Amino acid sequence: MFDHAAGPPVRPALPGSPGARTAAAGAKGGPPGWPDLVPPPGVRGWQPAAVSWLLDLCPPDYRGHAVLRRHPAALAWLTERHVAAQVEAMRQAYRTVRVDLSESLPDGTLDALLVCLEHEGLRLRAAQRGIVLIREALDGSIFVERL
Repeated sequence: MFDHAAGPPVRPALPGSPGARTAAAGAKGGPPGWPDLVPPPGVRGWQPAAVSWLLDLCPPDYRGHAVLRRHPAALAWLTERHVAAQVEAMRQAYRTVRVDLSESLPDGTLDALLVCLEHEGLRLRAAQRGIVLIREALDGSIFVERL
């Protein structure tokens, strides 16, 4: 009935499901949450790509500071704090937008703005996870695939 040498039948994960994200992370070589634009640790050129990705999360003026390019761990530390402040700003905006802007926005705009804030908050939380993983990799952590 089943070919035991090949193992049990495997159902592929649905697109967008947690299983699909885990499979995609394994396929690209990084742990779950690793930034898509950064090669996994250990691959040649991963640190310059990580520096570029981290700088993209910061204000443009950060690119003018050589110390941040020379010391990726310092850049990751600073980026982590910068993105944490952005997450807090999004949370505060989400809490107060109805009171602050409900009378000054046209109908339907407030709902669209709430969706915008929610999406931006999710993007920033994903960035926070990526920053933590990059910091761990810079500190020498080795990521082991788990089942």
